[in-house]
Amino acid sequence: MSSTRNLLRASALVSMIALLGAACTPPSADQSDYPATAAGAAAFVADVEEDLLEEVIGLAKAQWVQATYITDDTEQLAAAAYDEYLGKAMDYARASTRFDGLELDADLERKLKILKTGMTLPAPSADEERTELAGIAASLESTYGKGKYCPEGGECLALGELSNTLATSRDPDELLEVWTGWRTISPPMREDYRRFAELGNKGSRELGFDDLGALWRSNYDMPPDDFRAELDRLWEQVRPLYEPLHCYVRSKLTETYGDSVAPASGPIPAHLLGNMWAQSWANIYPMVAPPSSDPGFDVTELLDEKEVDELEMVRYGERFFTSIGFDPLPDTFWQRSLFTKPADRDVVCHASAWDIDQVDDIRIKMCIERNAEDFSTIHHELGHNFYQRAYSRQPFLYRESANDGFHEGVGDTVALSVTPDYLVEVGLLDRAPDASADLGVLMRMALDKVAFLPFGLLVDQWRWGVFSGEIAPDAYNAAWWELREKYQGVAAPVERSESDFDPGAKYHVPANTPYTRYFLAHILQFQFQRSLCEAAGYEGPLHRCSIYGNKDAGKRLIEMLEMGASRPWPDALEAVTGQREMDATAIIDYFAPLQEWLEGETQGLSCGWK
Repeated sequence: MSSTRNLLRASALVSMIALLGAACTPPSADQSDYPATAAGAAAFVADVEEDLLEEVIGLAKAQWVQATYITDDTEQLAAAAYDEYLGKAMDYARASTRFDGLELDADLERKLKILKTGMTLPAPSADEERTELAGIAASLESTYGKGKYCPEGGECLALGELSNTLATSRDPDELLEVWTGWRTISPPMREDYRRFAELGNKGSRELGFDDLGALWRSNYDMPPDDFRAELDRLWEQVRPLYEPLHCYVRSKLTETYGDSVAPASGPIPAHLLGNMWAQSWANIYPMVAPPSSDPGFDVTELLDEKEVDELEMVRYGERFFTSIGFDPLPDTFWQRSLFTKPADRDVVCHASAWDIDQVDDIRIKMCIERNAEDFSTIHHELGHNFYQRAYSRQPFLYRESANDGFHEGVGDTVALSVTPDYLVEVGLLDRAPDASADLGVLMRMALDKVAFLPFGLLVDQWRWGVFSGEIAPDAYNAAWWELREKYQGVAAPVERSESDFDPGAKYHVPANTPYTRYFLAHILQFQFQRSLCEAAGYEGPLHRCSIYGNKDAGKRLIEMLEMGASRPWPDALEAVTGQREMDATAIIDYFAPLQEWLEGETQGLSCGWK
């Protein structure tokens, strides 16, 4: 969790409560108090920022208690705080439209736009339609949350159990059963989603946007159509890396399962890739690992050997940031964060970074385990915290990342610096292994980060088509699989029809959570890393670079983080990279040794899938 706009975008529950609260107009949104003039707009924004800052602090505290002390009471208190905050935010978004078309200074115009585009599901103003949309939003997320596959004569299985089977089983019949079984939860969502899109579009038009997708794309400091073209440009930059990875993985799947299950040409059947949505392929690493891929060390074993406990793992993360010029974390961070799972109560263990008072009360919430994954995750989450603290001196509406891909991108950039050389620097590893052992590390990372890219792109491509009407209700499922094949080279393992609703089997669709941010974060983290390594004077392979201890790299990063959302994202990008365009060639640079190896391994194979 980061700040204002992330609070507005959290989930369909957020949208639902915003819809329910939208009937209550705060006094400060009264039109008579703010005439449609530049002076009226300035007074309106000033009052809104003051009011919402107070509301968001109360909301953050209620959410923290709910996440760290899960009871019916704390859930109700958090819901009431959502109701209060988001009811006001909805009304302020609508009220801001009275200043459309005025000649305003750039700062004032930017703040008004943030007010409008922060709502991921604006409701129509008519009471009955707002109530209907609230009910649909709640129903969609509830249907997903309660979803289970109940095989005939067996126990019902939840998503976690089904995902574990996909991750570990190598029985193609079992994989197919759990893949299709999970997708039995979503057909009941189909008609609700059609109406959901219709009502969401109506609310978006009341804020001045063509449809709900146009509203989402308006968050990126460029015309919505230009942003769509920008995504296509970025994808074309990374496709030359994705395609040989796809080709190599497909060949290994064919070796394992045979051509009748995993054809040697065409799209890969989606159930064979180790993940319910084939968005990450890391679980099939043992099947595709390059020869001699042992990196020579195991971070989990190193932590055990050095007797590094959970709190000390966080101290390592803090020392990373102070080594590049950030101030130490405040005492309240150590007093108020949740580091380990309590024995006496239920908590939400999913790792997250929190900004409670929008100034200095920053925290993480994790049930840390002493392993390599959590060691890296800590560095990632602290990236969010230091970003939050850096922009805390900005006006309230600017206390956010430059665009929604930046926050995740910064956290992931820091995690990229957890390299063998970094482990040597901090005393966890005696000697970094030779770079010849890096191929396996790069392959494992590519199965996660590179394999994700086309999926990260296509989820919103589908939704934007639905919202605009380009994808008609009678082609929802066909369009979904057309996009899956076009971008991922992944196909449904069995015939699908319009009686299915496979997009609904991915949480972010029924929960109305925009997804392009994750694609952008996967692009930006490597672009940030390349530029910070250049600032640090590093000259070796990019995947071996750590900016630990380098104040020059830290100064460049801090300058960007302090900007928050006060300037268009190209300004923030330029501060750290010197570029005003997102540039995915940094991914190619990072994975260059792996790409060269993959191209050699796939010579003579029939690559591609069209």
